[in-house]
Amino acid sequence: MFISESAMTGLTLTQQLTALINAKPITADTLEQAALLTLDAVANALAGRRSEPGRILLRWGQHCGKDAGRRAFLQGSLTHILEVDDLHRASVVHPGCVVVPAVWAVAEQMDVPGKIVLEAILRGFEAATRVGMAVGPAHYRIWHNTATCGPFGSAMGVASLLGLDATATVHALGNAGTQSAGFWQFLETGAMTKHLHAGRAAEAGVLAGELASLDFTGPPAILEGSRGLFAATCPDADAQAVIRNPEDPWQLLQTSLKPWPSCRHTHPAVDAALELSTSLIGEAIEQVEVETYPAALEVCDRPNPQSEYEAKFSLQHCVAAALLFGQIDFSTFTAQVRDRLAALRTRITLRVTEPYASAYPQAWGSTVTVVCQNGVRLSAQRTRAKGDPEAPLSAQEIITKAKRLMEHGGVANGDALVAGILAMADDGPLPRLVLQLP
Repeated sequence: MFISESAMTGLTLTQQLTALINAKPITADTLEQAALLTLDAVANALAGRRSEPGRILLRWGQHCGKDAGRRAFLQGSLTHILEVDDLHRASVVHPGCVVVPAVWAVAEQMDVPGKIVLEAILRGFEAATRVGMAVGPAHYRIWHNTATCGPFGSAMGVASLLGLDATATVHALGNAGTQSAGFWQFLETGAMTKHLHAGRAAEAGVLAGELASLDFTGPPAILEGSRGLFAATCPDADAQAVIRNPEDPWQLLQTSLKPWPSCRHTHPAVDAALELSTSLIGEAIEQVEVETYPAALEVCDRPNPQSEYEAKFSLQHCVAAALLFGQIDFSTFTAQVRDRLAALRTRITLRVTEPYASAYPQAWGSTVTVVCQNGVRLSAQRTRAKGDPEAPLSAQEIITKAKRLMEHGGVANGDALVAGILAMADDGPLPRLVLQLP
């Protein structure tokens, strides 16, 4: 059931968004997909523990206790460390690392069926991504969309879980939006800030939702108001994108899952380079050209990465590794591998071309061309990346990925946790999640 345009007249965007989301029908198939994306997010959090930032966060979080906001911050931050969590292309938002931790942390304090938790996650994805589709490309050049749009998703998810009415939900979204923040400046030094972005966005929604349940009010025009998000941070906002095409499938179903642990902007080129790697055995590489879209260069033009994290945001490094090794995994970004690929990275050039520039952000594509020393030219292109809705990971591939992430994170009962999360779609209970390392 959808709300008519006449019924929306005179309402703010946040009020319209709330009505749109609450009117969308939820099917059993959609809940099963929500369970798979929840599994992916939880597995990322557990794997993120086995990292330097993860160990720091765990030391900080050992005194969180049962504080849902603090636990959401910790889980959200851990989820976004290894750069293999989900991404929604059209909004350039990583919804899972924000929405799942917020809903999970609050649900831990409640006796609520698994389906209710998944419905809340589904609605949270919708809010975060719809706001993200509206902020415009200029916003993304300075602001990290996961940090700025994510709080709307975490607040919507928590509001749904708590059973808030439309008025209280709008208050929650308003107060979540006023907490929006997060700059790309960390890329200059490879600082750990990006993990904080996800954690803070998750925590902001918990705080906003819990306060709204106590009648704490928020600004209903937080998006389009003269002193709201769009006016402050979005010079080319497309405000109507927040509520456009209400009959579209749930945005969770349009969310991509990453097969490789690097920035998603590298993935189309990595996919193309992996295809070429099978034809390069014994062939010396003279030159490599990567054609792609502007945002990929703005975020991932990094020819000489100095850390593992910088290497995850280096198109040159990721393409070099894919060409030379024929695979991308956690070991791809170590100092030893960075040194080994240094010479090849200098022979890789990047440029923006069509059709990729115009297709972004609805489609993320790339062409990789290799010129060999014997003069042979090899080329491969992608208009989509593996894990996109048009080239999805199967349910079994998602489960296998989750188990590998859990193994990486030192989880002893991975199979049981996987089964428990998937059973939520059939109203199974929320599984117990231990964030501290054993």
